[in-house]
Amino acid sequence: MIIPVINEIFKEDYTGNEIIEFHPNEHFIDQQDAADQERITDTNFIIYGKKKKKYHLECESSLPDGRMTIRLFEYDAQIALDEGEVINETLTVTFPNTAVLYLRNYKKTPDKMRYVIKTPGGTVEYDVPIMKVQEYTLEDIFSKGLLLLIPFYIFSHEKNFKVYNSNEQRLAELKAEYRSILERLDKLEQEGIIGAFDKRTIIELSGDVIREIAQKYENVQKGIGGMMSGALLETEARTILNRGKDEAKKETTLRMLQDGELPIDKVAKYSGLDIAEVKLLVGLQKV
Repeated sequence: MIIPVINEIFKEDYTGNEIIEFHPNEHFIDQQDAADQERITDTNFIIYGKKKKKYHLECESSLPDGRMTIRLFEYDAQIALDEGEVINETLTVTFPNTAVLYLRNYKKTPDKMRYVIKTPGGTVEYDVPIMKVQEYTLEDIFSKGLLLLIPFYIFSHEKNFKVYNSNEQRLAELKAEYRSILERLDKLEQEGIIGAFDKRTIIELSGDVIREIAQKYENVQKGIGGMMSGALLETEARTILNRGKDEAKKETTLRMLQDGELPIDKVAKYSGLDIAEVKLLVGLQKV
């Protein structure tokens, strides 16, 4: 689910079939005469597309005050150093393509950050793009495949929590919006666009975020948080049920194979398994 977000931020054209290699989030800065300082990034990874590219994403929700830009550069420098190469006393470091996801919008939230690095060999400068999550509507999120943003969608309603908490009609409207999210996720799963694990993760993280930022609003917690918890339980129950159905199909198939009266294609037809799955069970029988 990270690929559409990268495409949106950096105007890439990844298809989703690329290999992604995630790297450790913990980085240590060596300091003379002092303990190493630990830096923990939100996520950094390499995408192997037409060419190898390194990416670093951070989430931020606080008011911009310049400290994030400094911290971001420290992270980038450490990521570059961790994978740097020294050949014939020449150090080569590669800085990642970096972006920040701002979960809350403020008047001071810029459209981008900028690095200007002055060195004896010349000045290097480039922009760090900012994705303002609250600027994306549900239609944007689903039409562009930005499903990674769904857990953070509740931030766009945060300023109205007090109203939702005391007004049943407004809370019902919010619940209807989240019901539509769950229905659209169900449809994507049925169409094979996302898997059961993807859907479960989105629902679980949505519930986590809601519980975290709506702690003071009991009715919002029960209404939306409860809806996410219910959907999560339903998803788990369906997974268990499907697992039971699969096991029943395999038992039926094994019995038919043991009888030896039907060819493989007929066994597949009557059992509901694919021919490839039936052949696999035939192989297991012979072991």
